[in-house]
Amino acid sequence: MKAIGYVRVSTQEQTESGLSLDSQRRKIEAFCEAKDWRLTEIVSDPGLSGGNMQRPGLQDVLRKMKKREVDVVVVLKLDRLTRSVKDLCTLLEGFDKAGVAFSSVSDNFDTSTANGRLVLNILGSVNQWERDVISERTRDALAEKKAQHRRSAGEIPFGFTIAHDSDFLLPVDRQLETVGRIAEWRRSGESLNAIARKLNALGVATKKGGRWAAQTIKVIVRNSLYSDFVPGFASEGVR
Repeated sequence: MKAIGYVRVSTQEQTESGLSLDSQRRKIEAFCEAKDWRLTEIVSDPGLSGGNMQRPGLQDVLRKMKKREVDVVVVLKLDRLTRSVKDLCTLLEGFDKAGVAFSSVSDNFDTSTANGRLVLNILGSVNQWERDVISERTRDALAEKKAQHRRSAGEIPFGFTIAHDSDFLLPVDRQLETVGRIAEWRRSGESLNAIARKLNALGVATKKGGRWAAQTIKVIVRNSLYSDFVPGFASEGVR
């Protein structure tokens, strides 16, 4: 198997520990020799934190992995690759999809073996579980926030109606879709007048059934209420 080694040490670690780049290289070389793997090179990231995924050496390893120039990536310890469990899972999933094995000398972790693949699957499941939990919490928090919206003084905003005998605002999906289009056009640099012309050309009516004008668009893009109902909406505030 063609192997590529990866070594890293942060500036602080260089000062406080004996985990030098040379020490990591020697242990990786001995490990590959014992495995009868052909070590093509050892890529290094000296003085860089494991929390940064944009390390030049790491990106070089990933490029070679994607081109299938190697069969296995070898590090001395898992934290040489990254200190983030989330990033580790992402990297290992990438190795697996590319058909490239990953081995950590000190952690006795090797995805070219059955046990290593089992650990990889467990890590992937834990990572997916974490994403699902975060998604559920976000969805529940958003639902609670929406439920608390009440009508304030003045007209009912475009995109909403009110529940019978109450002051709770209820979303009107088709109108909120229009707000989403307005937000998208603003992100692409369209002026208020240009957006009004587009909506009129499309035959989209205002809340009162009239034609759109720049002032009507301005009221919408400055209303922070839409941030809770329209993905990607960012209020422009008062200018």
